[in-house]
Amino acid sequence: YTRYHSETNIVRYMKMLENKDLSLVHSMIPLGSCTMKLNASSELIPCSWNEFTSLHPFAPKEQAEGYIEMFKSLEKDLCEITGFDKISFQPNSGAQGEYAGLCSIMAYLSDHGETQRNVCLIPISAHGTNPASAQMAGMKIQVVRVAADGAIDKEHLKEMVEKHKDTLACLMVTYPSTHGVFDEDIREICDLIHSHGGFVYLDGANMNAQVGLCRPGDYGADVCHLNLHKTFCIPHGGGGPGMGPIGVKKLLAPYLPGHPVIDPFDSGESSSKSLGVISAAPYGSSLILPISWTYIKMMGPQGLKKASQLAILCANYMSYRLKGHYKILYTNKNNLVAHEFIVDCRPFKKLANVEAVDIAKRLQDYGFHAPTMSWPVTGTLMLEPTECEDKDELDRYCDSLIAIRQEIQDITDGKLDRKVNPLTMAPHSQSVVMATNWDRPYSREIAAFPASFIRPENKRWPAVGRIDDVYGDQNLVCSCPPMEAYESPFMKESANENLQERRASN
Repeated sequence: YTRYHSETNIVRYMKMLENKDLSLVHSMIPLGSCTMKLNASSELIPCSWNEFTSLHPFAPKEQAEGYIEMFKSLEKDLCEITGFDKISFQPNSGAQGEYAGLCSIMAYLSDHGETQRNVCLIPISAHGTNPASAQMAGMKIQVVRVAADGAIDKEHLKEMVEKHKDTLACLMVTYPSTHGVFDEDIREICDLIHSHGGFVYLDGANMNAQVGLCRPGDYGADVCHLNLHKTFCIPHGGGGPGMGPIGVKKLLAPYLPGHPVIDPFDSGESSSKSLGVISAAPYGSSLILPISWTYIKMMGPQGLKKASQLAILCANYMSYRLKGHYKILYTNKNNLVAHEFIVDCRPFKKLANVEAVDIAKRLQDYGFHAPTMSWPVTGTLMLEPTECEDKDELDRYCDSLIAIRQEIQDITDGKLDRKVNPLTMAPHSQSVVMATNWDRPYSREIAAFPASFIRPENKRWPAVGRIDDVYGDQNLVCSCPPMEAYESPFMKESANENLQERRASN
């Protein structure tokens, strides 16, 4: 910020950065496993109220009666939604919720003299945070295979359970699975783990397909984190703040996170068995909890159920529109998906020298954010439309992907060059399209206005053209002065000059 010294200039600078962004105010963002749904203004307003913003996290409970009442009300609603008996709001993210939930399991096992139970079974399709959290909680990870339909391989699960029956601590499972299908035997899977002395940890990342339809606590989960920044409408663009409270059955309630300054346990409850502190504040990022509280109250039971139904309906509508053009990687026996689905892009490499990243970048020319790329399966795209999009927006996204598929076919048929084409050169920035020289073997119109619904008045221009993502990740440009700069003001001035030279050369 050495360039801007007035509010006028800094506001203009920030607005310039904002104008580069593509957000939900422009178009849908179907990032699979992210649930990029509407963050309604009416839900966000309370976060600016002085009654919520002026209270310190360590304020005594008698000075925070309004907050405490909201915590209890939200806990009651979340318990009703999930089927759990107790909620801890301390974890600040889904991954931190995983860690807290697994630590509560380990605390229970230690308290009951079963410290040998330290094996955590995790399907190979799991979120990457699952094995990381289990490792941090002191568990040994064993991988469970998945079947051809994307669900857990039940036979292999039985083998692993039998193999580790004396040391089994828990199974971590995502429902619906990260492959976009419901494990139809989820209750039997939970019963199998329980019959061998283990717990079931449910990754609640995909709760948007369950609210009002089923409850994790009913089909066998013992502990689950809830991504309030997904299913329950807290914004999570830009990296946060997140909120990953955990729900547990009564058996694990005494082992939830505590706090040495403000005890989050209710009066009359003992915190002597608590696993300890998970985050600095006793109730986590409590300022954003009014968002989820407001969402639940505004939706009501029937509204929450309808949201889940629409999320599943939207995903299935898109998968059916696309399945004649792309292979939908996983479906159930009725050719249906859950609230998200995976498009297989791997065959296009051989056919047209096109990969998932090319499709992702080409979507920017159509005015859309890319789906989740190469996860959980390398070379694929995973789409989660959410319940908030209308049919017109779903159709525009499908039309864009279908048009891109035709471009791939044109490359295969020799109508477009295999190396220089609208996909491999995407995205097309305004400066490139408006340049005096245009040396590409396709028109500027195909580059920047490939669909009829894209018009100059609503065109979202990519800020930059094609960049080499891998090279950028592997060759970071440090913008910090070297340590010598802090030794004297003369060396600092010299270091800043060198820094400016490096920036200019890059």
